[in-house]
Amino acid sequence: MFTAEPRVSAADAASPVLVELFTSEGCSSCPPADALLQELDRSQPVAGAQLIVLSEHVDYWNRIGWTDPYSSSFFSNRQSAYAGRFGLDSVYTPQMVVDGAAELGGSDPRLASQAIEKARGREKIPVRISALSWEEAGVLRAHVEAGPLPESATGRRAEVYFVAALDHAESQVLRGENQGRRLTHVAVVLSLGKIGTTEKGKGFAGDVRVKLDSRRNLADLRVIGFVQQAGTGRVLGATLQHVAK
Repeated sequence: MFTAEPRVSAADAASPVLVELFTSEGCSSCPPADALLQELDRSQPVAGAQLIVLSEHVDYWNRIGWTDPYSSSFFSNRQSAYAGRFGLDSVYTPQMVVDGAAELGGSDPRLASQAIEKARGREKIPVRISALSWEEAGVLRAHVEAGPLPESATGRRAEVYFVAALDHAESQVLRGENQGRRLTHVAVVLSLGKIGTTEKGKGFAGDVRVKLDSRRNLADLRVIGFVQQAGTGRVLGATLQHVAK
């Protein structure tokens, strides 16, 4: 169980902290990490932090017997980029990355607590999502804004990302290391892409349209916007909204 400060109210000025979990339904070590991510999302246990979680399912476990229905090479590549930034010899699951600045074993609540506590104290820029609407054929539209980079930022510009994710997902695993288990996930990423940049003295504002797989249950969806430095990978701001289909 995750142990930390009690949940803070929405009235408190909580600092957004992006928590990414690289996971796979083909990995027997991943279900405890999936459960930890769900607990972080549900209970928001760190005072002064708004935890914005993402489940990113890698595809390199698919070859051993179970094809994770939420997996993509995109997430494997994103994890590999983090491995390079952190100086790791290889990728692994489950891996948690906190605000792009720290990586740890994804099922370790103590290390997660330490990384989140450190991340919440960093300066963040505002990110806002508005004008959410559905168009025909499963196209989600939104307006995204991000403030300019602070003068204290090490780089001159950063990338703005937009994410669409399932609030909840379940699978009955038929093969592989988790054969016979029913697995549950939170914030399963369906789409993650760069939509613009922000820099010192100049923020970002723009509309985004995302085509989502109509075979998915889009009744319960969340969208996330975040700003990330291209070189260091550090997350400088984030926001989350829930979407009704």
